[in-house]
Amino acid sequence: MVRQFKFKAWDKEEKLLVRLNAIDCSKGKLHKKGHILLQFTGLFDKHETEVYENDILLSDNSKIMVVWNEDQLCWSQVSEKEPENKMRLNREQIGKSIKLCNYHEAPQSFTAQ
Repeated sequence: MVRQFKFKAWDKEEKLLVRLNAIDCSKGKLHKKGHILLQFTGLFDKHETEVYENDILLSDNSKIMVVWNEDQLCWSQVSEKEPENKMRLNREQIGKSIKLCNYHEAPQSFTAQ
């Protein structure tokens, strides 16, 4: 099975979430000038919407944000109520959640960071 890597990006200047036609790579690092790259997690919400890094979801009546956990090298979730507590993403739970937005689109919608 071939893994597919997908990205969206936050255009810092235009303040828009965009799909990219190309990403630059230099010395093994991906980048796009003026953008924040957001990687697809491989997971889908309740409505089969792709879940990306920094997406905010409604899960069991609370908001969670999807983040990369550098310490555990895995996708994790951060609860708005307990921002210091990163928990490994659970495919089943995410599948029952609803994607609200991405943090960059509406930072005021998620008070933890």
